[in-house]
Amino acid sequence: MAFSREHLHTYQRDGYVIVRNLFSRDEVKRLYDIAVGDAVLSTKTYDRVDASGLKTRLALWYTLDDSLYSKFARSARILNGVEQILGGQPAHYHSKLMQKEPRTGGAWEWHQDYGYWYKNNGFLFPDMLSVLTSLTPATQENGCLQMIKGSHKMGRVEHGFSGEQVGADLEKVNEALKIMPLEYLEMEPGDTAFFHCNTLHASAANLSDKPRWSIITAYNLASNKPYKDVHESSYTPIEPYEGDLLTESESGISETADFLVKR
Repeated sequence: MAFSREHLHTYQRDGYVIVRNLFSRDEVKRLYDIAVGDAVLSTKTYDRVDASGLKTRLALWYTLDDSLYSKFARSARILNGVEQILGGQPAHYHSKLMQKEPRTGGAWEWHQDYGYWYKNNGFLFPDMLSVLTSLTPATQENGCLQMIKGSHKMGRVEHGFSGEQVGADLEKVNEALKIMPLEYLEMEPGDTAFFHCNTLHASAANLSDKPRWSIITAYNLASNKPYKDVHESSYTPIEPYEGDLLTESESGISETADFLVKR
């Protein structure tokens, strides 16, 4: 369950790596059950429409609180890998709960996370990554993540809007697909993917009768302070949480978690 040198090598080569069973089925089921019934999270959830008009629901917040979600984001199991990757103290940029509902959950267009964070949030260096943990099974049928292996080595690609989403220059994406492998990241609950902020990734619509829920936390090197973003969490070093997610009280998220509001 540890993040190993082999994991780090794979991440550096491919731009992402999956650590299987980083969290137990019981831990992620508890997190999922709390999220499904979390009234605050429900009111803060909004839609993002893809190019075809289908909707993916998500809630995004910046501030760490006493909730189970924050203990998850501070988990030493995740931070061990994040610190190895970044080569220094990590900070919590944001967390988000992704909710692709059966038959209606939309696609995410090809993009790099840094394409947005550089332009709109003022992070000068790509010393950033995202960590996704599946709360439900992720398959090709229900729209699992797709990664272009090695695309992080291309550097930042220009982005524009596709529907309500920010998407990468499709000319560059299509050329990358000619010479780099495409991988579908099928994952079981508790599997966790670490991926570079410049790795091109996407996901298809959920055409199945099963939901695809995941929690994604974005981390930044604490010294990589943005010049536009006002969220102190993005440059405040994280104190790791050493426990498991089963012994904590069932604490939902706080109203003061500094949620992103859709404009």
